[in-house]
Amino acid sequence: MSKRIIDLTFPIHDGMTTFPVPWHPVVEITILGRHGIENRETRKIVLGTHTGTHCDAPRHFVPDGLTVDQLPLEILIGPAYVVDLSYARPHQEINVSDFEGLLGDIRPERLIMRFDWSVHWGNMRYYSDHPFISEISAHWLIKRGVKLLAMDTPMPDNPKNGKGTDNDSPVHKIMLQHGVILVEYLCNLKEIGKQEVELIVLPLKIRQGDGSPVRCIAIESLIV
Repeated sequence: MSKRIIDLTFPIHDGMTTFPVPWHPVVEITILGRHGIENRETRKIVLGTHTGTHCDAPRHFVPDGLTVDQLPLEILIGPAYVVDLSYARPHQEINVSDFEGLLGDIRPERLIMRFDWSVHWGNMRYYSDHPFISEISAHWLIKRGVKLLAMDTPMPDNPKNGKGTDNDSPVHKIMLQHGVILVEYLCNLKEIGKQEVELIVLPLKIRQGDGSPVRCIAIESLIV
């Protein structure tokens, strides 16, 4: 049996797309060591904990929640189930009935939501128009045993429910308060050919971190 590795990670680069708010810094990469001068190449990188493909630790919204260095590796690595939600329209809310139809009796510990929304990467529409899941769906997934929820959108919340609104990021809060790890900004999900894959999510081990950029890959087993 052979395996196929699919990289689900956006590359990090200078000036890349970041969430357009003051608490998400613009990425800056500066060359410090140069070949022919210092005779080595080194770079200084300035980036936020929620830059590009990344995971949210509970601490992101829960003051006493687990930090990224405390996240259990056994949740970050293991079998994951992919649900195809690419039919969703911009701003469409995904409800329990959607998940019931796609999951049936399956109760995955790790769930990947494929919207194919990564095609909008680099455009502000990526942040303003994406589909999202309902608060009731968030509670339902928790009851079904989901411990890691991954997606190729910037977040599971309605893009209209952000800082400064009366209902700021309710799905984030529901999931993170129950210890669910969120993995956001995935890409290349359409390259996955099976519903079940081995998922590997590796964040930087940032002490007391609220989140971290990750290298995220899916491994498909191929029968030869």
